[in-house]
Amino acid sequence: MYQTLFQKKTVVLGCGNPLMGDDGFGPAVIAHINKKMRQTADVAFLDAGTSARDLLFDMLFSQPKTKNLIIIDAVDEKGRRAGEIFELDPGLIPENKLADYSVHQFPGNNLLNELSRTGRIRVVLYAVQVDSIPDCICPGLSFAVKAAVPVMCRKIALAVNRLNPGGHPGGDLLC
Repeated sequence: MYQTLFQKKTVVLGCGNPLMGDDGFGPAVIAHINKKMRQTADVAFLDAGTSARDLLFDMLFSQPKTKNLIIIDAVDEKGRRAGEIFELDPGLIPENKLADYSVHQFPGNNLLNELSRTGRIRVVLYAVQVDSIPDCICPGLSFAVKAAVPVMCRKIALAVNRLNPGGHPGGDLLC
């Protein structure tokens, strides 16, 4: 599967655990996109769940044709409102999220920075502000984060259009 994935010009990964409340935002976005957006030969959408680290490690040490990597995840950052969508610089991931990333087996700053630093792959990280992440299994997104799913889908469509001019009509996204 990775070989096929790495042949795509743009890869969009939804990261997170849908069994842990708002942490399931990334997979929910990918599910919504897969229902609403026409797939093309140069863009891949993948629910990476909690195994993005392995995939990105392989990407770093392979010769991918991928030029753009868009990562979707949920974070808890002070001063933001639940459901707020924002872009994070991979080098500026909040310290309180770094521990989450290691629990999720999500790549740490070093792996994301290395992918970006090589110049082979442009890394864009979109996040949503969580309402809460439970301490135990509790599937389902909060109201605010669930409402952010179609908003993120439109943002992804625009990003894909910007990164792949003429390669993916954003009008195909029916969110």
